[in-house]
Amino acid sequence: MKLLSWIFAAIAMLLSASLYAQQDYSLKHIQKPILLDGILDEPHWQQATFIDLAWEVEPVEGIAAKLKTHAWLYEDGENLYVAFKAYDDNPQDIRASIRDRDDLWNDDNVIIMIDTFNDERTGYQFYVNALGAQADARMTDYGSWQEDPSWDAIWDAKTHITDEGYTVEMVIPFTAFRFPLTQGNQTWGLSLYRNVPREVRYQYSNVKFDYDIKCSFCQFDKITGLKNAKPSKNLQLTPTLTASRNDVRDQNDDWQKQDDDIELGLDIRYGITSDAVLNATINPDFSQVEADAGQLDVNTTFALFYAEKRPFFLDGADTFETELFNFVHTRNIADPDVGAKITGKSGDHTYGVLYADDQQSAVILPGDQGSDFAVIKEDAQAAIASYQLDYGTRDNLGVLVTSRRSKNYYNNLASFDGATYLSEQDQISYQVAYSDTENTDELVSDFALDKQQTGHALSVKYERDTKAYDLVASYKQVDKDFRSDLGFITKAGYNKSLIGAGYQWYMPKGAAITDYWLNGDFDITYQQDGDRLEREVEIYAGLEAVYNINTEIGFLSREAKYISRYYDEKWGSLWFSGKPYGDLKFTFYGRVGERIDFRNAELGDSLYFNPGMSWDYNDHLQFKLEHTYSEMKLDDALSFRVNLTDFRVNMKFNMQSMLRLVVQYEVGKFGESPLAVINPISKERDFATQLIYSYKINAQTLFYLGYSGNGYAEDDEQHLKANERTFFTKFSYAWQL
Repeated sequence: MKLLSWIFAAIAMLLSASLYAQQDYSLKHIQKPILLDGILDEPHWQQATFIDLAWEVEPVEGIAAKLKTHAWLYEDGENLYVAFKAYDDNPQDIRASIRDRDDLWNDDNVIIMIDTFNDERTGYQFYVNALGAQADARMTDYGSWQEDPSWDAIWDAKTHITDEGYTVEMVIPFTAFRFPLTQGNQTWGLSLYRNVPREVRYQYSNVKFDYDIKCSFCQFDKITGLKNAKPSKNLQLTPTLTASRNDVRDQNDDWQKQDDDIELGLDIRYGITSDAVLNATINPDFSQVEADAGQLDVNTTFALFYAEKRPFFLDGADTFETELFNFVHTRNIADPDVGAKITGKSGDHTYGVLYADDQQSAVILPGDQGSDFAVIKEDAQAAIASYQLDYGTRDNLGVLVTSRRSKNYYNNLASFDGATYLSEQDQISYQVAYSDTENTDELVSDFALDKQQTGHALSVKYERDTKAYDLVASYKQVDKDFRSDLGFITKAGYNKSLIGAGYQWYMPKGAAITDYWLNGDFDITYQQDGDRLEREVEIYAGLEAVYNINTEIGFLSREAKYISRYYDEKWGSLWFSGKPYGDLKFTFYGRVGERIDFRNAELGDSLYFNPGMSWDYNDHLQFKLEHTYSEMKLDDALSFRVNLTDFRVNMKFNMQSMLRLVVQYEVGKFGESPLAVINPISKERDFATQLIYSYKINAQTLFYLGYSGNGYAEDDEQHLKANERTFFTKFSYAWQL
């Protein structure tokens, strides 16, 4: 009997494993459109491919979903049609607002993710919240899951809230994404999701994910069909008109009008094939409409990072990314006259080429204890080329080349990188690079650089990632003369070794605390001449709980070299985020301890905190407030104290029309001689405002009208004085032919 029991148990386990294995679906072809209104009343929806989102992904992985969610899919040769029916016993609890594009992550929403090349490495995702706001993103998984929400496609969706929950209809043209043109049927990876933010965040899917498997794409279900999908050449012409007027206040407090700036431009996007796209731009509008989030540029010796937001550079940007170094940061291409690029994927081969004529070159000059910034005022040509080969189950090899050249300057870089999976949980990634630079005479004299600079960079990283624990070990080396002038490399002349580990515990379903963790690492860094630059230990403990609470405490101990002296830095930190009410979210980061005061080359008492709040007052009005406070004292004498407030108001009249107000205010106090008997204090105040009205039909057809202004005050001046103001407008319209 015992033997029979073991046999039956083994059979049951095998049946269970097969029952929850990857599912295969057949995508129906139906030659009928829909009336896009969010109401699933077309009879042919019942003929579409049906998919049940039966599994919970968060907070407990692999159990039956608490709420029912059904989906239907079909195609008509030109579009992918998707419908969701999201059941909810309490539809009054649904959380969603009328939002700008790509700003719905904390709402009730549904998602379709598709791996159109079935390579289990790249894909697209399309989000819709319960009120019809849209978001989209590109995904990649070459060792770690990365999402790029800056990618924007032209597609449409509508929703409808009912007594049973809400329903969604989506129409996604095949021109919105890339896929291989093959004879016969295609097979895509497919994962559908539903996010339900309540006392905790619930996530449901059609895929029963196993967190002990490092990759996500390889667990997607498969959907086969699309025999009739014939992507068009997808020619898109987007003419752009921008106009601005800038006024500057002179020494007599009179406003001086600068030249009006009116520019016409044209962006061209052409699908050479179904999997390769040409982007070109003539007299491009590379202006950035929305102000960057405020950052404190105080007590730091390295350049601050600002993300790329300009559309021409964002389309296909992941083609030029590498895992271990940031060798392509296109914000360094500041003011080009023309630009063109080709990006594509054919089978296991991914490739891209970018070229731009720039009116100047912005250059980061890296060092082992800080970086400098310079501008070369010569017309320059920037070029980037990349190629990646996918092989095996999830392995890859890549080559990247960048070049920037002007009359008296050049910087060339070549890089080779790759990733190899040793098992479902273990991966080794690596990258080597070489750069060759010729500096202008001004750079040589101003920054004490050699006329010619050459150098190498190397990085190797091992990771083991399971549901319960993770391990990491890495080594990075960058020569002092290595430069990546089209990338964002701020540190050079060092080598760094790191080991780290973490463990995570999961609580049973229904517990107030859903999971908690402990992790830490040790690293040591040497200068190129062999002197130790830094030795650091850090440890963190955190938890997730009801009310969407995520909190973590940490401690860091570091022996760091600055100039020629060593300092013992120690500080503790606290991170917290939570949503005590459905429409109100709080965040907080704080740090207190001993840190280097770089202005005075002394160890000081440092206090830093950064609270934030976002509040959806109703479906249309949203407030965001963030404050940053940073203080340094030396023996109780003030070295600096800086406050930065960033306040934003978004008023959405409907899904297309919005008014946005941005106010940034910074106050800084600086001790001129904190170690002297007398420590005079200077004071600076800066103020910036921006008011923008926008009307967006889609990501490329839009209208902006706005005003921005800046002001300042020094020392004891009581009133802020406006010193610059700008009026601007922008119009673009996307024609798809």
